[in-house]
Amino acid sequence: MSTPLKIGLSARLAHPEPGGTGIRSKTRQYLEQSVAHWIMAHGALALMVPTIASESEIVRSDVRVADYAAALDGLVLQGGTDLDPGLYGEAPGHADWAGDPIRDRYEIELVRGFVDAGKPVLGICRGAQLINVAFGGSLHQDVPGHRAEAYDRHAHEIRIEPGSRLAAAYGGTTRGRVISIHHQALKRLGRGLAVEAWSEPDGLPEAIRSGGPGYVVGVQWHPEFHPANPALLDSGPVLQDFLKAARGER
Repeated sequence: MSTPLKIGLSARLAHPEPGGTGIRSKTRQYLEQSVAHWIMAHGALALMVPTIASESEIVRSDVRVADYAAALDGLVLQGGTDLDPGLYGEAPGHADWAGDPIRDRYEIELVRGFVDAGKPVLGICRGAQLINVAFGGSLHQDVPGHRAEAYDRHAHEIRIEPGSRLAAAYGGTTRGRVISIHHQALKRLGRGLAVEAWSEPDGLPEAIRSGGPGYVVGVQWHPEFHPANPALLDSGPVLQDFLKAARGER
């Protein structure tokens, strides 16, 4: 029996609340169940990577990102809060869009550590935006039509670039319907990144891939919300393609 792949998941952060007591006075790091179960359903182990970023408010131990990258087979970046516009040289257009600089620094360090180690990286929603910014790109701070109270039932169509690796993973399919909830979106592409899918009808990037060495992919949608709904794009191929890279296959 083969040993399961060990896939690291970046943590979501919940910071101490003003005036909070008990657990609300603590920093919490957690996984969203759906993304962990999505990975586990494909036979891999899902393991959260706690924040260990240098130069942050979080105390760092002697464990380095490189140690995690060496021990794990790949990295998945979860969705979550906005990115700090200061990362790409802008001021927040609204006070609520300042994001979480602690999480930003932590995840950018994770991306660089796993890329340097030659381990694959897959970003989901915020994760795709984080990859773009980590590679020197920027974001639209607010776009209409990509969020709703329905949250994990908010769907729209995408167009997949013909001839792309994403299209190949889906057997040549060039269209699909996805769950996509966000108000920030990719603007200027980061170095070496190419768009592999677009939202319709507004044409915003919905999937990106690095053309450099290694495997770095971001999808703006939430494939982990798809498994139970046959009307949506199959959630399997995008993860299977990532796991194939984690096994060292091309």
